[in-house]
Amino acid sequence: MLSFLERGECDVVLVHDKARELQFMRNGFGSVRREVMYNDFVVVGPRDDPAKVDAMHDAVVAFRKIAAAKARFVARGDLSGTEAAEERLWAEAGGLPVAARDLWYVKTGGGMEQTLATAASTNGYALTDRGTWVHFRNRGELKIVVEDDPRLFNQYAIILVNPVRYHQVKAQMGMVFIDWLTSPAGQAKIASYKVDSQQLFFPDYVKP
Repeated sequence: MLSFLERGECDVVLVHDKARELQFMRNGFGSVRREVMYNDFVVVGPRDDPAKVDAMHDAVVAFRKIAAAKARFVARGDLSGTEAAEERLWAEAGGLPVAARDLWYVKTGGGMEQTLATAASTNGYALTDRGTWVHFRNRGELKIVVEDDPRLFNQYAIILVNPVRYHQVKAQMGMVFIDWLTSPAGQAKIASYKVDSQQLFFPDYVKP
């Protein structure tokens, strides 16, 4: 999504890759950034759990165990915020696997649901945001195996693409949306969004 921002192909983006977001702001691609809500990531995996990570709360240790077991891990590989979070976890775990060498590590190059579908059909592990997992129905033998690690915190921010750099940006309309999303009404709407009685996002905008 941030690549669209960098090319000026949108007016506003809702993203969850803070390090890259801040770099984009420093580079002048965005003019306004506000943190608006959060949820978390979870690691899902097959019920037979070949890496023996079920019920863990340490994602880095779980990644090490998955690598040691050479258990199938399905990654997005699409330059998304989720991929960035996964790569940070692998770095802490000892290094990002290389798909061409580590044949247990598979990149789909697609979105979260496609990646979960691949993991379900091949009994693999995957990192996903909890919201997509709640929506996802074709789970097969997949279940949540790792959760509640502070490293799995997933912050979302909204950014207005810089209209000085990209003159086609509808800055006024973009700010109307940003102001609404960070207003009490917009924050309440985020809090009220539920699937199967589960709240998927938690508003956290703090006015400067």
